[in-house]
Amino acid sequence: MDFKLKADFSPTGDQPTAIKQLTEGLDSGVKHQTLLGVTGSGKTFTMANVIHNTQRPTLILSHNKTLAAQLYGEFKQFFPENKVEYFVSYYDYYQPEAYLPTSDTYIEKDLSINEEIEKLRLSTTSALLSGRRDVIVVSSVSCIYGMGNPSDFYENIIEIKVGEVFGRNKFLHRLVDSLYSRTTRDFGRGNFRVKGDTVDVFLAYDDIALRFHFFGDEVEAIETIDPINNKRIEELGDVRIFPANIFVTTKESMRSSQIQIQDDLQERLQQFVDGGQPLEAKRLEDRVNYDLEMMRELGYCTGIENYSRYFDGREAGTRPFCLLDYFPDDYLMMIDESHVTVSQISAMYGGDRSRKENLVGYGFRLPAAMDNRPLKFEEFEGLQNQVVYVTATPADYELRKSEGIVAEQLIRPTGLIDPEIVVKPTANQIDDLLEQIRIRIEKNERTLVTTLTKRMAEELAKYLLDLNIKCRYIHSDVDTLERVSILRELRTGEIDVLIGINLLREGLDLPEVSLVAILDADKEGFLRSNRSLTQTIGR
Repeated sequence: MDFKLKADFSPTGDQPTAIKQLTEGLDSGVKHQTLLGVTGSGKTFTMANVIHNTQRPTLILSHNKTLAAQLYGEFKQFFPENKVEYFVSYYDYYQPEAYLPTSDTYIEKDLSINEEIEKLRLSTTSALLSGRRDVIVVSSVSCIYGMGNPSDFYENIIEIKVGEVFGRNKFLHRLVDSLYSRTTRDFGRGNFRVKGDTVDVFLAYDDIALRFHFFGDEVEAIETIDPINNKRIEELGDVRIFPANIFVTTKESMRSSQIQIQDDLQERLQQFVDGGQPLEAKRLEDRVNYDLEMMRELGYCTGIENYSRYFDGREAGTRPFCLLDYFPDDYLMMIDESHVTVSQISAMYGGDRSRKENLVGYGFRLPAAMDNRPLKFEEFEGLQNQVVYVTATPADYELRKSEGIVAEQLIRPTGLIDPEIVVKPTANQIDDLLEQIRIRIEKNERTLVTTLTKRMAEELAKYLLDLNIKCRYIHSDVDTLERVSILRELRTGEIDVLIGINLLREGLDLPEVSLVAILDADKEGFLRSNRSLTQTIGR
């Protein structure tokens, strides 16, 4: 299916020129281009038109989940008939495994997974491997973190059609291999249940379930059902069932991996013994043997991602598979707010490695754990095909890579001019802010307030609530989906003031906001740099 752009308006202002320039550049094979557009110039609509013109699977990279969610919603509206997917970290809370040698403190991994986002991630990989070309993926930097081998994921896809001879027991074994779990009670995503010759499968990447009717070894009928009330939705002739987990492998890989893990364990234990580290040797031996026993009995263990190199068949030191490997070779990458996103991607590898070095050096993990990591920046660049950098304030990197190929959008389609900027003394800034907020409330308009710390954002929100001003705060500790809900409340008028730190800087489009208050604007630092202030003012 081709991309079909639906919009109630046409490109205006500088948009037609920018769309034409970017499209011609991509068609002629230009590898790097920059879209320099001021806030409110309609950069997202320009991106959508370029995707429509080039007709290629596209990855849109964003530097935070909140902005990614907004982009996801906008592209869903522009392309209602096509596959628009959302791929971000599925952790509501994540405490990585770590060891602090100075205090001899081991911190066990702790996490909370958001099932709705996990469904969206699986939907993304399923769409990319479905053979469709009309796929847009809006992603955070999660796309550079390790995932399962796309070949193994593809091999575990179950294809079945009506009239086919496909034994029921064989079908159940294939479901288990694809990491679906049998249940007799709670029928949730990624589960299947069996009643005689009928098998129900609740797809891990969708909100519907499939019902298979067998007559002996023949597939008699396939239908979609509502998993809540079991009512039939429609009848199908054939279907493809994608795995229930991104990290999926074959039985052969699992068996051979366990042998390799055992061999590497013995080698590592000898290194510890020779180095006079018996405590580390004992610690590693107990941990790895326990993990191996869990793999043999259950097919998985806690922290199994640390053994991913063995399952993928990779050599030591080689990069992990990631979402970029699921895209076809001719895909298009668009990096939104590239002045921040690019630097964020380049910093991921260093932070992960420093933590892993302690875990490996003190016997908590095998050296293979070092290869379960985000991509190095040069590896990320090596997986790029053609890139469009999108920003109002391009950094030196984008300008250098684009070699002067910059499409400018300076005229806003709405005709709006740049906002008035007023600089006020920090003395009594809260009292002055309170007065300005009340003026906006009387006009049924909204206010954004940016602070420097989470604590200050929370305390200011508490203070305003005590004064009967409807407000909320938003920062990195707020759950992903709750952030989207808070922004919706601001737009609908359920709250009048939103207080934030970094999340209110780039990219958010909130037409109802008529005042952006930047507290302590004279302080030095990243959040008050020239680029950051320009981006915040743009809200």
